[in-house]
Amino acid sequence: MKRWDQRPFEVKNLFNPAFCGMVLFRALQGYEEENPDGMQFSLALLVLPLCLQKDSREVIAGSSRSYLLKIVEKNPQLLVGFADRARDLLPFALEAFGVLMERGCFVVSQDGRLKTVPKRVRKSVTGTDESISCQRVARIVGKEFARIADRVTVYTTFGIRP
Repeated sequence: MKRWDQRPFEVKNLFNPAFCGMVLFRALQGYEEENPDGMQFSLALLVLPLCLQKDSREVIAGSSRSYLLKIVEKNPQLLVGFADRARDLLPFALEAFGVLMERGCFVVSQDGRLKTVPKRVRKSVTGTDESISCQRVARIVGKEFARIADRVTVYTTFGIRP
């Protein structure tokens, strides 16, 4: 990971740690709506590749009343390059978690799950249309991960090894 002042302008804007952290936080909140125990760290690493890529985000947002496994089955284009995207976005996810942890936005439970801290992030979803879309899809993804309730199934569905 390059130092902040050595990153290209586009990378600074697209993968801003505060914004990526907000997307991750919304996914954690969505997960907790279905399962108050919190999200497994390994699942959280799949949130950014699903929410930041416009095509994936639009497919998930357009099918929000369907199950994630069905969405992937009906839209195999979601899997194209997903493993590479997940690997490429890993440093940005870790950086975003660092920002969230530093701000006290989540805690790690005894069994290693990530749980949000209430009242650390405003509830209203604001920003540009695209940033709002990312946050809303993150909530959907979080809820769907909780409904699936099996990390191996989620990873296998997206064609990557846990």
